[in-house]
Amino acid sequence: MNSDNDLQIAGDILEVPHLLQAPREHPATVAEFVGLARSIAADRAQWEHLVEYDATSRWYHRLRTGPGYEVWLLSWVPGQGSGLHDHGQSSGVLTVLDGELTERTERGTRALSAGSQRVFAPGYVHEVVNDALEPAVSLHVYYPGLTEMPMHTACTAAPATYDEVDVVTA
Repeated sequence: MNSDNDLQIAGDILEVPHLLQAPREHPATVAEFVGLARSIAADRAQWEHLVEYDATSRWYHRLRTGPGYEVWLLSWVPGQGSGLHDHGQSSGVLTVLDGELTERTERGTRALSAGSQRVFAPGYVHEVVNDALEPAVSLHVYYPGLTEMPMHTACTAAPATYDEVDVVTA
């Protein structure tokens, strides 16, 4: 009978660094992009001092880039909206940092408050609007980086208000 125990056979796992995955410098999965957005959202010092509000057009600022992705900071004064659009071949994560935004799709309308996140695939059609009385700020991560934003005609479906599993709140 063999008297070797697991530690004798495998060795101490803490002494085998090649078995441990090194942390990635840049996100590569949907969960990691969501995590990137959450970490930036949580660190107000990274973005709060950059925010500007423009009554004539939506203000935006590219906050960060990485291999194949971009992070954008946007502000929305009351009444401003994106128009109905998609993001071409880009997937994205939308995170509301301050205030409240409304997302409209052919399936209905969602209120997104601070901390809410939306994850979407290429070709996802929506409109984002600040229907509130206070300004709002949002963070957008696109992979691959945003190269087009085709506009669409208005939704024809009767809007409904709903919450779904894909609305994530922090």
